[in-house]
This record gives sequence, C-alpha cells and structure tokens, in this order.
Amino acid sequence: MASQANLNEKPTMLTYVEQTPAQLKLNVERSEELTAELVDLYAQKPCHSIWIVACGSSSNGSQCARYFMMKYLQREVKIVSPATFIYGEHDLHEDDFVFVISQSGCSTNSIEALDELRKLGITAIGLTGNVDSDFKDHADLVVDYGVGEETVGYVTKGVTTLAQFLMLFAIEAGARTGIVSPEQRTELLNEMADAPRRHEIVQRETWDLYKRHQADFTSMTVVNHCGFLQGYGIACEGALKFGETIQIPSFAYEGEEWIHGPNLQLTPNYTVVCVDHLTEGSDRLVDIYLAARTVTDHAFIVTNSERVDDDHAIRLPFEIKEPLMMPLYVLPFYQIIAHQATTDLHRWEKHPLFEERFRKAISTKTDTIDQIMPN
Repeated sequence: MASQANLNEKPTMLTYVEQTPAQLKLNVERSEELTAELVDLYAQKPCHSIWIVACGSSSNGSQCARYFMMKYLQREVKIVSPATFIYGEHDLHEDDFVFVISQSGCSTNSIEALDELRKLGITAIGLTGNVDSDFKDHADLVVDYGVGEETVGYVTKGVTTLAQFLMLFAIEAGARTGIVSPEQRTELLNEMADAPRRHEIVQRETWDLYKRHQADFTSMTVVNHCGFLQGYGIACEGALKFGETIQIPSFAYEGEEWIHGPNLQLTPNYTVVCVDHLTEGSDRLVDIYLAARTVTDHAFIVTNSERVDDDHAIRLPFEIKEPLMMPLYVLPFYQIIAHQATTDLHRWEKHPLFEERFRKAISTKTDTIDQIMPN
C-alpha cells in the first residue's frame, strides 16, 4: 500500500500506523519467544485472577484484549488505574497475577504502582515498550511487549501491539496450562497472522471514508463513542485519541450506558461513532447507531450489518472467525481520522495557557520521556 506519510519528515502518528502491520507480523511469528517470560511466571502456580494496572492508551489496549484473555485463560481480568491501585484498590488474593503497563516506562503513576507492589510483597512485573526506561529501576521483572520503536506521544503502534501481546500471552499461557488445545492455538495464531493484511484494508477503508466525509470529521464539536466488549475497548481508545489530538469533548460509553442518560444531550450537531463487536448484542449496537442517525447525520459505524448504509460505515471484508481479535485491525480507523482531522484543522498546538501553566504545574512522566518520545 502506498504510504500516506512522507519518509523525509520527522515521524508522525501516521508513520507508526503504517508501520503497525509489519510489527504485528513479526510478533505473531515469535509468539512463544515474545511472551515466554510472562508465561513462565504465570504458569508457576494456579492463578485466581489477573490484575492489569494501567491508564491511558495502556488501559485502553488492555480493555481491547480483556475479553479475549478471559475466554482463553478462563480467569477474571481486572483493569485498574495506577492511582486507584495505589490509593486503595489493592486487596489482592494470594494467587492473583498482577502486572503494570507503561509503553514509555516513564509514567510516574505506573512507577509508583510498581513500588506499591513491592511494598505489598508482590513480584513487581512491568510491561513496557522500553526496557531501558525508568521501569527497570522499580520492577523485579521488565517485559518488552514488542512495540519496536515509537517516538510520537500520541501512540498508535504501541496500543495495537499491546493488545496483540496480551492476546498472545493468553494463547501461550492457555496452551501451557492446558486450557487452549494445540489445535486451538494453531487456529488462533493463523487468524492473527492475517491481522496485518486486515489492518491495511481498514487503513484504505478509513481513508476512503475520511475523504467522503472530510467536512463532517473537520467540523466535530462533541463526539460520543459506543460499543460493547472489545468494541467498547476500541471506542475508549478512539475517544482518547480524538480528545487529545483534535481537542474536542470526546467520550466513550458502553452501548446501553449511553442510551440510559448520556444520549439525552444528543443534537444534530453531535457526532456519534459506534463499533460493532460482531457477536451477541451486535443487533442492539446497530439499533443504537440507527437511533442516533434519527437525530444527527454525523453518525458512523464499524460493522458488516446490511441494515447500515455503506456511505457511513467501515466494512470488514474478510472472514472473521474470532471477533475478539478485532482491535488488532480496527484501531487504525480511529488513529487515521484523529491524525488527519488534527492536521487539516492545524490543531497540533495546545492552548498557550496549557503550555505555559498546566505543563509546569504538574507532570505525568519522568524526564527520560524526552529521549524516548521526542516527537
């Protein structure tokens, strides 16, 4: 596929969106090796439940993989933010398996969560895309989840490869503990091996949609995002990306949650984006989308439902055996629109008071971030 990014310029979000398929391919081909350290530790004793301590895109990537992990590990998977974990939600069962995630390895709250685990007498495991970051000084085990290089703070490749790593971990740990059969493992890895091709198809579909509706995507004022299960995970990351780049109010809701109150503010000026999870409840999500379209023309959906017109939809024109893998190839839908709308609107700069005051008033990263993510 022809690159939309200029290789002679400094990297952008789009650079890493386009690099993602190659990284997904590399990671699935070395699945056992990539996940070995974490699988070895997990398999040492029976696990009661899994705790993932993460925020931002790391939390969203985990949410994207959560239901896949639950299905193939047959364990509850709990996602909690680092601050909530530190301030009180850390009543762990002795057989719980816990790890902290930070792509940069420089997030101060994640570092503090690793320190909290040590205080609790629990092995401090840190998943990161930068094993030489500050994480190494606070974790008992640092695991590289296979992002490769990403120097732009508005992460794209990182969140997709994180979701993939967690799914690969579930497959390999499930196989090691006898929950996933050899046949299942082969089938799952074979389908995941097709994710890079699907990712590139969704990239093309998204560019086509954006060009058809550039006026819509560059006129958004408030965006509500809806989904169920892994679709909700994708919506969470989409809401974050739209908010931090385009700089508009952007909120993610579980589908039924949205129609039980937040929808009451809906007007023809609002934008609504729905992500179909393609399993039980799919028809309900399409109902919600069609209801939104009775009020606003600015509604879009990722779905294969024939009840929806093609003009406002992203289609997934390939055989999907395991819909829980969807985030691996649907996330570029949000990433491309966030990048291009922000570029078209010249909104990469923040409000001057934010730059002059807020950034100086409080920090979320260690100083090392300037070397790891300079762009």
